[in-house]
Amino acid sequence: MPKWNARKWDTADIPDQSGRTALVTGANSGLGLRTAEVLADKGAHVLLACRSPERGQRALERVLATGGKAELVPLDLADLSSVRAAAAHVRERTGDALDVLVNNAGVMAVPLGRTADGFERQFGTNHLGHAALTWLLMPALRTRPGARVVTVSSLAHAAGRLDLADPNYEVRRYTSWGAYGQSKLANLLFAKELDRRTRAAGLDVTSVAAHPGITATELSANMARARRNPLLGFGTRISDFFSQSVEVGALPQLYAATSPDVEPGGYYGPDGFRETRGHPARAGSTTAARDELAASRLWDLTAKLTGVAPDPS
Repeated sequence: MPKWNARKWDTADIPDQSGRTALVTGANSGLGLRTAEVLADKGAHVLLACRSPERGQRALERVLATGGKAELVPLDLADLSSVRAAAAHVRERTGDALDVLVNNAGVMAVPLGRTADGFERQFGTNHLGHAALTWLLMPALRTRPGARVVTVSSLAHAAGRLDLADPNYEVRRYTSWGAYGQSKLANLLFAKELDRRTRAAGLDVTSVAAHPGITATELSANMARARRNPLLGFGTRISDFFSQSVEVGALPQLYAATSPDVEPGGYYGPDGFRETRGHPARAGSTTAARDELAASRLWDLTAKLTGVAPDPS
């Protein structure tokens, strides 16, 4: 999609989604909730995958209040048993028919912590949990013509360094932003490798990635709370002042999920200054994010760490 188009893409351009089913992770707030609301408004049956039952219920009621069709799916991406249970639930509820998977949820720049399975928290949640969920839901995606998998990355991928020998920071020194960058780089590598493998297998499943630029979401506030640092909270308020709204920030992932012009393996973000804000356009990525050998090795490592069989293999 050329960046110089006079007519900017927005939600009015989304085709009718009636008869389609979409799963959005992290749908209780921010970009995930906005994505769920818009897809439901366009006629899709939306599954809101949320970790917190209370916040998920509030989000569900908000979507249902607008007349949308939606239901709640319990999902904790930091616990592979929860990922497996959620995937089984979705496959049963949809009759193995899922049209769109939006891998949106995530944690950002939090202190060193471990998931239920012992992985570094950001790598485990942002990448491993979503990769496992995608593979487990592939049987449901395979059945639907034109199915989409949208993986949400970040501008921070540019600062990430993927260490396949120590992805969980068991040896090297941990930095919260370094770990976040690694997880977002892994998101991009996974999305592109999934695209290569689905096309090689002849599947009608399109894998794409998107990023929201700099958007005022709860991620920054959650980061400040996790660090118990009031100065970070103050910095978050300053950052939010310069950020775009969630309504605009969600456009690239909505474009990736619905536009007939999306290119398989594409990456979409805002068209404004340094991709920090604006409407959907092709996004740039680093050389590391386009490393096919690293992507293939990450694919194999992810399967080993999660114990989930890759699909397609």
